[in-house]
Amino acid sequence: MEIATSLLNVKEEESVHTFYRLETAHTDYFHIDVMDGKFVKNDTVEKMKIYSDNLKNITNIPLDVHLMTLNVKEYVDIFSPNEPNCITFHIEATKDKEEVINLINYIKQYSKVGIAISPNTPVENIYEYLPLIHSVMVMTVEPGEGGQSLIPETIEKIKKIREYIDSNNLDTEIEVDGGVNLDNIKMLKDAGADIAVAGTSIINSKDYRYTINKLKD
Repeated sequence: MEIATSLLNVKEEESVHTFYRLETAHTDYFHIDVMDGKFVKNDTVEKMKIYSDNLKNITNIPLDVHLMTLNVKEYVDIFSPNEPNCITFHIEATKDKEEVINLINYIKQYSKVGIAISPNTPVENIYEYLPLIHSVMVMTVEPGEGGQSLIPETIEKIKKIREYIDSNNLDTEIEVDGGVNLDNIKMLKDAGADIAVAGTSIINSKDYRYTINKLKD
């Protein structure tokens, strides 16, 4: 299990020091939560752009960009210069299959591409795209805010997607995002997740290295 640390709740005045602590604690990815104030109520674009710019200059740990935005292409253009490992957009932000395919192809010019699904979205909605993308992000909370508790019903969605990926011999990874902590990480791994996004459970801990190692174990 790889760990992507969400920077959503990192304090700006402590950000560089926090980035260093996370790097030495061996987080696998820095997770960039981009919210436009439209797809979700919060707006983190400016903060996440500053963090992404800073990280590009001080670390080799890859960026994992999660776009919780309506105008996906606009934000791909904003964050792609930071050379992220993967850019993920929400299936709920698109209007039809043609738009989804166009976005997948557009993002592939710059990075790996992922599609995220919110808790109320049926997993069947993304099956046809799994062969075309590098990862699928299962939201285990409602997108838009950190610190929420994991929705238990989303575990079954992870299992269904894992079964589909394996039965079709796909290489698509499963990423889970929301409410991840030491109490539920094993359940998420057993369900089939490859990457877990953790925010407050890491950032609020006293020892980042200990927490990240325990999450990985």
